[in-house]
Amino acid sequence: MKKVFLSLVALALVTVSFTSCREEEKTEKEELIEEMQDAGAEVKTKVDDGDVKIKMETEDKEVKIKEDADGDVKIKVDNDN
Repeated sequence: MKKVFLSLVALALVTVSFTSCREEEKTEKEELIEEMQDAGAEVKTKVDDGDVKIKMETEDKEVKIKEDADGDVKIKVDNDN
């Protein structure tokens, strides 16, 4: 019984150590939102029947993100150079 208990504890420790080290990948949408917020852009969000529209704008860059109810994401980036 002691061997079973020690084995389960060891397995639990190994499992926790591997899952806690895993890095989460950010989507392109999340990266753009963070980038624009860091640049000082105002984020405007509009929700309509499950569709989400996000508009962010700085002096030299405009980003529009449209996500429909099915989960399809369309991203448009305008650079004013």
